[in-house]
Amino acid sequence: MGSMFRSEEVALVQLFLPTAAAYTCVSQLGELGLVEFRDEEVRRAGLTLPLPEGGLPAPPPRDLLRIQEETDRLAQELRDVRGNQQALRAQWHQLQLHSAVLGQGHSPPSAATHIDGPSERTPLLQAPGGPHQDLRVNFVAGAVEPHKAAALERLLWRACRGFLIASFRETEQQLEDPVTGEPATWMTFLISYWGGQIGQKIRKITDCFHCHVFPFAEEEAARRAALQQLQQQSQELQEVLGETERFLSQVLGRVQRLLPPWQVQIRKMKAVYLALNQCSVSSTHKCLIAEAWCATRDLPALQQALQDSSSEAGVSAVVHCIPCRDMPPTLIRTNRFTASFQGIVDAYGVGRYQEVNPAPYTIITFPFLFAVMFGDVGHGLLMFLFALAMVLAENQPAVKSAQNEIWRTFFGGRYLLLLMGLFSVYTGFIYNECFSRATAIFPSGWSVAAMANQSGWSDAFLAQHQLLALDPNVTGVFLGPYPFGIDPVWSLAVNHLSFLNSFKMKMSVILGVTHMTFGVVLGVFNHVHFGQWHRLLLETLPELVFLLGLFGYLVFLVIYKWLCFTADSAATAPSILIHFINMFLFSRSPTNRPLFRGQEVVQSTLVVLALATVPVLLLGTPLFLRRKHQRRQSRRRRPLDEDKAGLLGQPDVSVASQNSDEEKAACPGDQEEEEFVLSEVFMHQAIHTIEFCLGCISNTASYLRLWALSLAHAQLSEVLWAMVMRVGLGLGGEMGVEAVVLVPVFAAFAVMTVAILLVMEGLSAFLHALRLHWVEFQNKFYSGSGYKLSPFTFAVEDE
Repeated sequence: MGSMFRSEEVALVQLFLPTAAAYTCVSQLGELGLVEFRDEEVRRAGLTLPLPEGGLPAPPPRDLLRIQEETDRLAQELRDVRGNQQALRAQWHQLQLHSAVLGQGHSPPSAATHIDGPSERTPLLQAPGGPHQDLRVNFVAGAVEPHKAAALERLLWRACRGFLIASFRETEQQLEDPVTGEPATWMTFLISYWGGQIGQKIRKITDCFHCHVFPFAEEEAARRAALQQLQQQSQELQEVLGETERFLSQVLGRVQRLLPPWQVQIRKMKAVYLALNQCSVSSTHKCLIAEAWCATRDLPALQQALQDSSSEAGVSAVVHCIPCRDMPPTLIRTNRFTASFQGIVDAYGVGRYQEVNPAPYTIITFPFLFAVMFGDVGHGLLMFLFALAMVLAENQPAVKSAQNEIWRTFFGGRYLLLLMGLFSVYTGFIYNECFSRATAIFPSGWSVAAMANQSGWSDAFLAQHQLLALDPNVTGVFLGPYPFGIDPVWSLAVNHLSFLNSFKMKMSVILGVTHMTFGVVLGVFNHVHFGQWHRLLLETLPELVFLLGLFGYLVFLVIYKWLCFTADSAATAPSILIHFINMFLFSRSPTNRPLFRGQEVVQSTLVVLALATVPVLLLGTPLFLRRKHQRRQSRRRRPLDEDKAGLLGQPDVSVASQNSDEEKAACPGDQEEEEFVLSEVFMHQAIHTIEFCLGCISNTASYLRLWALSLAHAQLSEVLWAMVMRVGLGLGGEMGVEAVVLVPVFAAFAVMTVAILLVMEGLSAFLHALRLHWVEFQNKFYSGSGYKLSPFTFAVEDE
């Protein structure tokens, strides 16, 4: 947690890896995830596959041939077994089709006799010894797909001109397709014909339609014998097919067991070689040189890992830090609790290196500002219990492996929801609201009986006045402030909304100015850390004077009026709004008396100071940087003049020049000076000044969303109670009937509470709290222009 307040120190290191141990060293770095190689492609080489149990290191290069041989052997075995299975399935399918053709009841045409007339009793075939004694009836039997049967029948009739008898029937049972495995219906056919040419036409047509043609015997006994033989072959083939499928399952089991580890190892090997390809070779070709970013606290672990990996090579790998002018990456270590809050900050932008991190403060301020808009004991308790259930079940595998995107979003922010619900319960007690109902935890500070006794309210007075006012100036009416939060008696008052509006609006302004001031103060730590001392006087101090001189004074007026005016003088209390308007107009209102002596002088002085800070904020930093640049240029010209004078008196300066070049090479930061352009610096500072001055006004008004969202949430809760629960409770009737009616009423109230007040209102308050942190708070000190340290690692990030 020490690195949460500011990113860790990161150093640019140079790795000298012995050639014989370079592969092992990079593989070990991938397992530890300590460094980020400067090449972008290497940084993207991390694996995203889940690792097998126990984790597997990247295999040495010599194991690659063994893995390849075993992979080829398994692949060939799998192809052979799969091919045998498909051949057996196709053969079994042919047997089933042949059995279906023989068992469908097709019978060849015979000399069937009928009683219709003598012509029908005449046999179709001539008796032996007649003129057509050489003609013989032939048969073609087979199966075709149902959608081709009609076209096949038409084409046969037209091509053969009716010199055939075709019979088509649908199979009684569906047969399994050998390729897809899905059940399908087939059409069996039996074609009777005579003549060799017609037979050739029929075979050509059936071949074009990809029909399965089978032999068909004329005798019934021969067909029955063939059918029995086919059934026996089908049973035997089915047993062989079952053994083949069991053997295939064993082969697939071996593949399933061996392939994931091999896949992980091969991808690790590819990542290692990709990293090695980015390394440069030394002039002696004995080592590889790589540059990488590494956290300073991890340097000992990095050195130890490289020594262990290169011990077998006989030469240890060397790590040493090198200077660099580039901005290092940002490294902030998080845990389960801080990850969601750091994610909120990083969504705005990753902080610059060593910049103040807003995440530790967001842990408190974000749930609190959310709770100000969402304050309700009942709603906050529901959210807290939901988050608590996720926290308690966070280690269960079923919860962690859930793939639902909405659930993963809630689960990732479970600790954020936990604090949001807890703070909402706290602000709900302050507002004294539980599902829009007030609770009397402590005795009320107002006494109606004292007001009735001392005011002499009669029955006639009560009949004429529907609304009664409690005067705190009457003795015994106001007994003192409520111990914690809003007095429950305010829930009965007709001016309840007006009272809460005034209270929440002033509270929003106080919280907003405090939040923005805290952001400006955090900028001090950035200036001190980066050595920008001039910004303390030329930026931070004018910003604080401008912000506190105007809006800090407004907060002072609110608190001063709360403390110095009691119920006795409430009627003559001046208006803060009119005083604040007159402050900018340098005027006074005769009807609005001052809050304290010398108020006009104080207000005029604060406005003048605030206006005087604007040119300081606008011109101070550019002029200072210009003066600093001129001094640097003058100091640089002086040594150059001295060098020129020395060169005139010394003809041989080769050795001195060589030493000077080495010194310059050793200090790359001195070679290149940042180019100073006054116009760019002035434009940047002008934008910053305008943004801050106008932002103080707009951002203060933006914090009024705390008041608006809190009011909207309270009113929605009140409307939901009045239109659902109050109607259900007011139905009356017998106790049993009312209890039965309340069941659907309460169910509707619960569903709408969760859907509208928890989900919709919660999301609205979350987005507004997010905007207050990104725009109003973080832009006072946080640039968010950095980039994360993404180490070269094989590990999968824990989500």
